[in-house]
Amino acid sequence: MTRTVRVGVIGVGQIGKSHLNNYTQKCKGGVEIVAIADINEAEARRVAEQFGIPNIYTDFHDLLKRDDIEAVDVCLHNNLHMPVTVAALQAGKHVYCEKPMAGAYIDALTMYKTARETGKMLSIQLNTLFANETKAAKALIDQGLLGHIYHARSTGFRRRGRPYVDGYGTAQFVQKEICSGGALYDMGVYHIAMMLWLLGNPQVERISGKIYQEMDMDEERRAKSHYNVEELGLGFVKFSEGLTMDIIEAWAINLDKLDGSVVLGSKAGIRLDPFGFFQSIGDLDLNATADMEGFSWRLHSLRENADAYDSAIQHWAAVLQGRVPLLPTAELALKTMLISEGIYLSDKLGREVSADEVEAMSVSTAVKL
Repeated sequence: MTRTVRVGVIGVGQIGKSHLNNYTQKCKGGVEIVAIADINEAEARRVAEQFGIPNIYTDFHDLLKRDDIEAVDVCLHNNLHMPVTVAALQAGKHVYCEKPMAGAYIDALTMYKTARETGKMLSIQLNTLFANETKAAKALIDQGLLGHIYHARSTGFRRRGRPYVDGYGTAQFVQKEICSGGALYDMGVYHIAMMLWLLGNPQVERISGKIYQEMDMDEERRAKSHYNVEELGLGFVKFSEGLTMDIIEAWAINLDKLDGSVVLGSKAGIRLDPFGFFQSIGDLDLNATADMEGFSWRLHSLRENADAYDSAIQHWAAVLQGRVPLLPTAELALKTMLISEGIYLSDKLGREVSADEVEAMSVSTAVKL
């Protein structure tokens, strides 16, 4: 039997409700939500009643004072991630935080350093790490079947999926003052972090990039939303030892599709979506698909604690229960922040930038609480 862990959730908006649903549906009673905190008391009471949560607070500091909570889940807008996470870590709580890690690289670095200093665990919600395709790619790479890996491509695609202006979500998702970025921070974090995981989280040396906001949108929604973030982000990253990666992340683009992210090696290559394994043997080119359903079934039939890698929230619960070690989501998310902010800085300066420049020029966007 595994023990039940006691958790508090800070923020019960769109993302907070999603996390609460995940705890309820995916963790099979392994997590007890002891308390929630939100500045909207009426909504907090409604959510507490819906999920059977006994305690509500309008000030998250009061939730952090409880000694019966061992971990908190931060479900707030990007520029609130750092101050709330740091306060929780310093209050002796482990922290699971929604992506992206923060609104600025320097804030993400503060979160990471605070976790190290306090000895508490910090995990960032990176669901793509737990996809069957990612697991399969990691297994092939770890067995050396790709040979020397020299290039990767990180892609994300929506034909027209900008928050609020394209019909879903709130205006806060497209306001730089609240979210700090657009497609790269909302979607790109998933794909860039996934590729970093497959590549072994290599050292970033230099970054170049360009961002765009070109497509038409409903003018009334544009005015109401104060839309000022990118719908398309492009980047090129030079890692140590000659490894490179190009990035294209689209919230909205006039194309029918973009092929999924890829990893290229000297012996073989992998595409993540749809999954494919490509190899040339002499004069013969082999293009292989994979049985993901059978792969997942065998993982769960043969590997202990396989359920701990089915989703980010199930992994976090299993880590708190002591069943599995924590995957390096904070390290991956931190480097993803470095790359994303490097793209923004490169676009602003009109040139390639170094990793050191990004850190030196990063300015906190955190909201003071």
